[in-house]
Amino acid sequence: MSNVVMDIPEQSVLSFGAEPDACAHEMRMAAAIKLYEMGRLSGGAAARLAGIPKVTFMMRLGDYGVSAFREDTVDFQEETPLA
Repeated sequence: MSNVVMDIPEQSVLSFGAEPDACAHEMRMAAAIKLYEMGRLSGGAAARLAGIPKVTFMMRLGDYGVSAFREDTVDFQEETPLA
């Protein structure tokens, strides 16, 4: 696993109303969901980025206004070996 370090303005961290660790988790989740929505990551890859199980990730998409039914070639190829 790689580490990425970002400098975040204090006001931005405070706007999350939580501790820095919760802010980091929320930012990972938001990035994963946006990359999934853009088609840059499959559901499984986005869930790994978010650090949560794929089922949980797919269920949380609605909280961010993103459909869980975006099926594309990457998702299909990822799921095909499981069939």
